[in-house]
Amino acid sequence: MTGNKATLSSAAVRLQWNKSASGWQLQQLSVKKGAAWIPMTGASGEYTILFTQQKPDSIPQPIYDAAGKQVIFPEAHYRYTIPVWAEATSPVAMNTVGEATRFYPAAVQSANDELSFLQETREASVRSTWRMDSQYNQDILVTITLTARKDGYYSIASPSLAIVDKKELSWGMVPGHFQGNAIESNFIKAFAYGQGIPDKPVVSRERSASTLAPLISTKQGLTLAVIPGSGMGRDPWEDKNSTQSTWQLGLSLMNRQAQLTPTVWHPVLGQRGSFLKAGESTTFNFRYTVQSADWYTVYKHAVNDIYRLKDFLALKETKQSLTNRILSMHRYVVDDSTSKWRKEQYQGLTIGAQDYLGGVYGGDGDAIKNADYGAMWMLARITNDPVLQQTRLPYARNFKITQQDNRPGFFHGAAAGQYYLPKSKKFTEEWGPYVEPIGTTYYVLMDVGNILLFNPGDTALKRELKLAADKLLAWMGSDGRWQVAYDHITHQPLFTEVEDLRPTFYGLVIAYKLLGDKKYLQGAIKGAEWYISNAVKRGRFTGVCGDTRFAPDFATGQSAQALLDLYEITKNQQYLQAAITTAKLYTTAVYTHPIPGRTQKTAGGMLRQDWEISQVGLSFEHGGSIGSATKHGPILLASHAGMFIRMFSLTRDSLFLTMARAAALGRDAFVDPATSVASYYWNTMNKGAGPYPHHAWWQIGWITDYLLAEAELRSAGKVTFPRGFITPKVGPHQSYGFAAGTIYGNKAQLLLKEGLLQTASPYLDYYGAIDSTNKKLFLIVLNDDDQVLQTTIKVDYNKVLNNAIIQPKTAWSINASGKRTMLTNTNNWPLSIPAYGIQVIEISYQ
Repeated sequence: MTGNKATLSSAAVRLQWNKSASGWQLQQLSVKKGAAWIPMTGASGEYTILFTQQKPDSIPQPIYDAAGKQVIFPEAHYRYTIPVWAEATSPVAMNTVGEATRFYPAAVQSANDELSFLQETREASVRSTWRMDSQYNQDILVTITLTARKDGYYSIASPSLAIVDKKELSWGMVPGHFQGNAIESNFIKAFAYGQGIPDKPVVSRERSASTLAPLISTKQGLTLAVIPGSGMGRDPWEDKNSTQSTWQLGLSLMNRQAQLTPTVWHPVLGQRGSFLKAGESTTFNFRYTVQSADWYTVYKHAVNDIYRLKDFLALKETKQSLTNRILSMHRYVVDDSTSKWRKEQYQGLTIGAQDYLGGVYGGDGDAIKNADYGAMWMLARITNDPVLQQTRLPYARNFKITQQDNRPGFFHGAAAGQYYLPKSKKFTEEWGPYVEPIGTTYYVLMDVGNILLFNPGDTALKRELKLAADKLLAWMGSDGRWQVAYDHITHQPLFTEVEDLRPTFYGLVIAYKLLGDKKYLQGAIKGAEWYISNAVKRGRFTGVCGDTRFAPDFATGQSAQALLDLYEITKNQQYLQAAITTAKLYTTAVYTHPIPGRTQKTAGGMLRQDWEISQVGLSFEHGGSIGSATKHGPILLASHAGMFIRMFSLTRDSLFLTMARAAALGRDAFVDPATSVASYYWNTMNKGAGPYPHHAWWQIGWITDYLLAEAELRSAGKVTFPRGFITPKVGPHQSYGFAAGTIYGNKAQLLLKEGLLQTASPYLDYYGAIDSTNKKLFLIVLNDDDQVLQTTIKVDYNKVLNNAIIQPKTAWSINASGKRTMLTNTNNWPLSIPAYGIQVIEISYQ
């Protein structure tokens, strides 16, 4: 500090403040790029504090369109969405309440490589300290202490480090809320659907922000983010109850003056910690990071370095293996009482499905549905279970036959709806009298496609598949887009204010793979290219959950896998790159805060350590301003885990690997001990399936996809099984078991039987496989821990085949690199498997 100048610098960032008549203003912010220093335009350093003597009211503010007409959103029947949208448009959230005092500090002090700025206002004394982070030299650490001079409510904004001109914007994001490459003047699209950056200085809540790091990238190639310090945001479960909705932190991409600059507010005006009596103080600490890098690099810095996601896996202690959960859920789904299995007569057929106990349009508590057809047929095949084969699959197939609309006319060939209502004897959608084209992709093409992988000779289903594919082609626009939905009566498009930014094109990928007609591939390509241009490149997505009016959800993760599948057919690099981009964007649907620890808490009547019930690593059903995460938190259904493993294999980006394992492993606190079915929403802890008994099938499906993706990764592709099609509608996991896989050069069919492999370690996951022709049994053994696994395994050879006993002859151990070691006996082997390693036992039998 010299005279009228004050500086801070590191090897990566330089800051210089100059004294002016207005106070100490940031004049220069420069970032190292290679050997050059690049000045970031718009350097500012202006502070803002808010004050009000009265607690702000919570009356939602009206929203107007471009013509000045008030927008009614959402419609009256969206009972889940209305209250959270009211909160999202309260005066505090809209940043219109409180008296704003803006200033450049009047004084500065320098000592020990730290600058302290001082300011006195009518309401408060403000002191801020700035220093460079010695560990991450692109980061600037800031602590602001505000001391009240009068009683009232206060809020502190992170100073506007640099103002970004709207023409210089290349990307902006509040992770979990909204993102895009442009300002969006349609407020509903931006703030409700996360499609672009709102043109108002709205303040988002941390409860559905996945990572606390609002960021902006510029056309200069620079990215600026603000990352709050640990403890600034809410703890979602402080002691004995959910505190998900406590509001301690506000996040924005604009300051109070609607200028583009990443901004964080703490405390939030009128919320916890914001009321101060004269003489009382509050402190806010955060960091800026400024890098010559894209948004994803800076986002990963927040996730990995600041919120330490990589450290979370070391805390985890597993009590039940994932394989054990599959076997336990197998018992659950074949039990009519626990699985709520029902059979009904419809159109001359006996159809079967499970009770759905949530709300359904037109229902009278009687809705039934099936969840994961790929998992159903897979489990029946790999367990060779006669109960599934004889009492489930035939009637689930009939359900699928009758689910397609076979009436002549506009909807012929489309899916009639997700749910069947026995009392009124009709299929219906969950949330209204309409039909969605993506419903045909889901409930005909995906489901029927998966059945046909197992039963390719089913001519009735093949006809159904063709009818559905032709309907999808007929409904596709000339540019490759589909409508969100069509009205039952008028056949007119509905929800036209949002676009079908969903992987509807994937149905045509399935049709091409099964039917071979090039018109389906051409349609899939046209649909995918429209999707890449309008969704992926702009960061704009739509969801598939009608109850939240199609807020973005797990369909985004599905899109990544759908594009990967199209790439595998065409080998067009455009689809591979779009898949990777979409997967990167989908990582922002995963919670990374607060940092998990070992604090004792009570949940579900049990003492739990904080990490056990942490949201970290779990994904949203839908986040943002109107999604279910606002109240319920994330979900336990980690359909994306297998896809993230595949993304790591393609990119070697460790974030995908870490997030997959963080979601999948050590989640015992959410698993019902009686059934091994995990709860759907985080806030219900371990209450099991609840009103969604069919969810067990999705859990069997995603766990299998994850485990077999890990086996392929850890064996460097030497243990691999063909993947089927994505399941509706919870994410990108795919089916297995319809064809033989390859295990170190051997062809084998998947096999999983209760009691086949016995071990005392809950960290050991496994799948079996069998080569009946060459009489070989394989055990694919995974260590799902970050430490070496020392355990012993034993095989019950009576469990291998249903009606025959096999006699083992020789046994070999195969390590990850393929090295074979002959074992001295044919049972009861000690194992030593490296952290996250794989070992295969090959047994010849007679």
